[in-house]
Amino acid sequence: MNNWQPTATIEVLKKRAELMINIRKFFQKKNILEVETPVSSATTIPDPNIVSLKTTLLGKTYYLQTSPEFHMKRLLAAGSGCIYQISKAFRDDEISRIHNPEFTMLEWYRLNFNAHELMLEIDEFLQTLLNTKPAIYFSYENIFLKFLNINPLQASIFELSEKAEEHNITVQGLNDACKDTWLNLLMSHCIEPKLNEENQPYFIYDFPISQAALAKQSKQDPRVAERFEVYLHGMELANGFHELTDASEQKHRFENYLKARSTLGMEAVPIPDNFLAALRHGFPACSGVALGIDRLVMLYCRKTRIREVISFTAENS
Repeated sequence: MNNWQPTATIEVLKKRAELMINIRKFFQKKNILEVETPVSSATTIPDPNIVSLKTTLLGKTYYLQTSPEFHMKRLLAAGSGCIYQISKAFRDDEISRIHNPEFTMLEWYRLNFNAHELMLEIDEFLQTLLNTKPAIYFSYENIFLKFLNINPLQASIFELSEKAEEHNITVQGLNDACKDTWLNLLMSHCIEPKLNEENQPYFIYDFPISQAALAKQSKQDPRVAERFEVYLHGMELANGFHELTDASEQKHRFENYLKARSTLGMEAVPIPDNFLAALRHGFPACSGVALGIDRLVMLYCRKTRIREVISFTAENS
């Protein structure tokens, strides 16, 4: 029997459309330009934690974009000013309560904003769209100390693995895992579920620099970068950066990513040379954020599964 029916109700789809109108009103009031960029490209981000979907166009390999970031940054380098985009993104990832391989992303960039200034605007955005309470702010270091009593910047891999065992986190094949793998496990299993104050976002900032390939290194603490994440009701909602503008440093980080992919036995991907050329041309000081629209709609409609807020999932598309 064919499963032709949408997974979201028509009532939810109407509320989704209502939310999209309100999002555009928010940016219109701030005079931020809406843009459109391609969803396919000859290059993709080499981050080993993100697996791109591939296709073939005109006999060449193209990648369905994991985010519109590189194209939007090329527009910024060309003088676009502050911009935003609502677009489809694709990742060869799990299908779960909050994941679908094809999803909708809102991304915006603010010239001459640092990470903390952009966090304040996102807080305003959430209060406007979801009527949330003013946010709670924690550094990455302090959130680990608060909930796990361990310093993520100083702890050894052994100490992190012991902490995971203490919280009954057992994953096969992690004997040779890097420090960031353990940190990510502890974050997702032990910390994220606790970031669930009723209708009040958490902003976690100053991530380890090894987890922030596109962000500026902190001037106050070289161990961290000016990256932040936003959580609401225990769910990651957004990921932002004070954007790196140094083309040489960005290329170096991409090369490190490619080495990591090789170590993990992953396929190599081309370095995004057009993006690096835009940085070399002269990239404006700015901060940017990517926010999951589908998860925002889940919160807006008080739904618990992503399939309840999108027309058709990967399983019945």
